[in-house]
Amino acid sequence: MTRFKRNLYVSLGSLVLLAAVIGVWLACMNVDDADPRANQTAPSLNGHQLVDQISRGAYLTRAGDCMACHTVRDGQKYAGGRAIVTPFGAVYAPNLTPDQQTGIGSWNANDFWRALHNGKSKDGSLLYPAFPYTNYTKISRVDADAMFAYLQSIPAVTQKNIAPQLRFPYNNRGLLYGWRALYFRPGVYQPQNTQSAEWNRGAYLVQGLGHCSACHSTRNALGGLDLKGELGGGFIPVVNWYAPSLTSDVETGLGDWEISHIAALLKTGISPRSAVFGPMAEVVAASLQYLSEDDVTAMAVYLKTLPRSEGRPVAEKEYARPYEIDQVLALGAKVYKDNCIACHLTSGKGVDSAYPPLMGNRAITMPSAVNAIRVVMYGGFAPTTAGNPRPYGMPPFAQDLTDSEVAAVVSYIRNSWGNSATLVSPSEVNRYRSVPLD
Repeated sequence: MTRFKRNLYVSLGSLVLLAAVIGVWLACMNVDDADPRANQTAPSLNGHQLVDQISRGAYLTRAGDCMACHTVRDGQKYAGGRAIVTPFGAVYAPNLTPDQQTGIGSWNANDFWRALHNGKSKDGSLLYPAFPYTNYTKISRVDADAMFAYLQSIPAVTQKNIAPQLRFPYNNRGLLYGWRALYFRPGVYQPQNTQSAEWNRGAYLVQGLGHCSACHSTRNALGGLDLKGELGGGFIPVVNWYAPSLTSDVETGLGDWEISHIAALLKTGISPRSAVFGPMAEVVAASLQYLSEDDVTAMAVYLKTLPRSEGRPVAEKEYARPYEIDQVLALGAKVYKDNCIACHLTSGKGVDSAYPPLMGNRAITMPSAVNAIRVVMYGGFAPTTAGNPRPYGMPPFAQDLTDSEVAAVVSYIRNSWGNSATLVSPSEVNRYRSVPLD
């Protein structure tokens, strides 16, 4: 045997061995998490027990904000069809009604648990992580069974599911084995014995049902979450909003907030410190406002104790010369006086329960100015909730103000009344002038 052939065989053997090792690793990383009830029939309930289970399931699906994704605008509730747009293409939420052919009417509680906990459909196929099973895996089996019981009790709707429309190679579902091996570990939430029952309840809701990290964490090029920076803030691609950090007091970290103010923001969409707009307004309107006072308070207790991170992302310096900065702020002051002062006042303090304060508002001064830019251009609308049934809104100014004027007024707001943040450039404003609003 020649040396070339011998080296070729050694190389091929090494590749085969490496492929085998990778295959074993992928298989091990994709094994379903064991559960003593995973393959058992759930106990039959009837009468008051079944009514109570369905009622609890309705509450939990609200807490998980399931209807928001699984209902197309003006469509039948939970019948699916809404596009979840990602950088890789669109994934369409499936039909969750008990229709036998197009919904989950042929599923049982074990099938539903497998989807939530292990990210696998009834037939064993891997689910795309646009469905946040990386968070829902923390849901307890009892709660999963209640959610399934509720979904089986709603009216069945015959509505065919839409296949994902993903670009190559992301349309190859087999690649999910690798993605899951890197970014997914199934496991129910485990209470921390050193914390109170209230804190653990809040952690269970934030980490699991509420899937807050799905938006408030940075994702890498493959869509995986940066677990080291969990809840550290992240830009929501395609939607073009920034979900601020819940751990950094430079952004909207909640360390110095009163618990009652955090709870009010979650349940009503407004608080003395801020108001919610954009995607978060939809979450409050469709989900959080329906939670009990105890549960939103528990979430507030947990969020307030998140480890603080004071890291500030490096921002681009838009203006190099002092006189340019003076000119920008002077223009911003004029735009503010002409358009904003009537509601937000000369002091920037706003009006309680109506117009949020700009002074000391970290949602305004965080390193990313995208949210402030979008609110100025397209308006800001807090959600309609039981606690705030007639919310005040901010009109859009995109048609009235130039890119330079929007940049100037946002820069002025970010640097007045004790606020301190980088200035915004007209080019940054223009970047968001023609992007989708939702």
